[in-house]
Amino acid sequence: MKLKPNVLLIAVIAATGGLLFGFDTGVISGALPFLKQYWQLSDASIEWITTTVLVGAVIGALTSGKLSDIIGRKKMIIINAVIFTVGALGCAYAANVTMLMIMRVIIGFAIGITSYVVPMYISEISPARVRGALVTLNQLMITLGILLSYITDYWLSNDTNNESWRWMFLVGFVPAAILLLGMFFLPETPRWLISKNRWDEGKKIILKLEDPDMVESTLAGLQEEIAISAKHKVSSAEILKPWLRAPLIITVGIFFFQQFSGVNTIIYYSPIIFKIAGIVSNTASIVPAIIIGGVNVLACLLSVFLLDKVGRRKLYFIGIWGMIPSLALLGACFHFKEALGSSLPVFAVLSIVCYIIFIAISLAPLGWLLISEVFPLSVRGVGMSIGSLAHWGFNAIIAFTFLKLVDNLGIDYTFWSYAIICVIGAVWGYYYIPETKGKSLEAIENHWRNGDAPKDI
Repeated sequence: MKLKPNVLLIAVIAATGGLLFGFDTGVISGALPFLKQYWQLSDASIEWITTTVLVGAVIGALTSGKLSDIIGRKKMIIINAVIFTVGALGCAYAANVTMLMIMRVIIGFAIGITSYVVPMYISEISPARVRGALVTLNQLMITLGILLSYITDYWLSNDTNNESWRWMFLVGFVPAAILLLGMFFLPETPRWLISKNRWDEGKKIILKLEDPDMVESTLAGLQEEIAISAKHKVSSAEILKPWLRAPLIITVGIFFFQQFSGVNTIIYYSPIIFKIAGIVSNTASIVPAIIIGGVNVLACLLSVFLLDKVGRRKLYFIGIWGMIPSLALLGACFHFKEALGSSLPVFAVLSIVCYIIFIAISLAPLGWLLISEVFPLSVRGVGMSIGSLAHWGFNAIIAFTFLKLVDNLGIDYTFWSYAIICVIGAVWGYYYIPETKGKSLEAIENHWRNGDAPKDI
């Protein structure tokens, strides 16, 4: 099927939310060394500043799932763009640590909502045959946002000016303004409109987005889904029913193994990790992060092409079995740091690059893609909110415990513990990772209603 240009344009504009997600989670990495010197912060304070954005993300994920079902996906993204704009300005002009933490919580609130509403918007507006690629575009934009944050951190860093961090945060205003303006010109998703009995509006959008040969089957599938939802009128508690137990386990499980593989310790703390490896300068410690961020973007771009060709399940196993030795080698680098000497940063970067490649083609995009696919329309907003809550909750735990683990276990055993968790994730994945490639959202729902196992999709 040939992809219509307007579909790609809509997905790119909406995925700017993903770029903000990536930028505002990654920007703290280069800012931390300057913040530490500017306010003479302890490791505990650094963990708190890092974690506050994740606390906000948990709140956003927890409180707003139902709201997106009520007011629509488009309006939720517009509201978030406003919050991102305010948060960027607030962080840049923070007068003290407390104010910075408050503004980071506000940005986190927007990130928590964006992390599920953007992939949900793209999923619901995309033709089924390219849904995986277009939803993964959001993950690509997240990695671009992280890379952009590293590049601007490096560009704006000045070892003689401890207030460099203010300009780093201020850059986030630009993509927030682009998202805010762009979303006013995008349509609401046809699935949401039709769920509100706005059939004519929904059909007009489908005619603009779908391949002509697929319009009738898409409408028929939606009609069937709406009929089922009406027959089984549900509350949010429906998601706890036995027939939805599998998608709920998939949602929580994939984010557990994604986050407890330690991926965001590298995103948030890479300059600190490389300072442990022997790099002294604040500015120089950001350079390896840019390399890692660039590899992350390239690997995620590769995943966009692989997800709808290789499939979700195969990529999960390719990724997780590659992450295990990469993390083991990273731990070994620090364990034998005396023997490696000045070459330690080089070997550490190579190990992290291998790890990033494997997670960027697998668990990183699969988490957001699968949670946008496995829930029926009637509880999709709530289900994706739970997924976002799980992601940010686990993320916060990792961010808040990393430096503590390094102080108590050592950085080598910390990364080895993440490798052991990945081994457990490989076993779990055999039973719970479904193959949703090429399956309509309605067919996936029917699979759960029949009580079939995830691995049998």
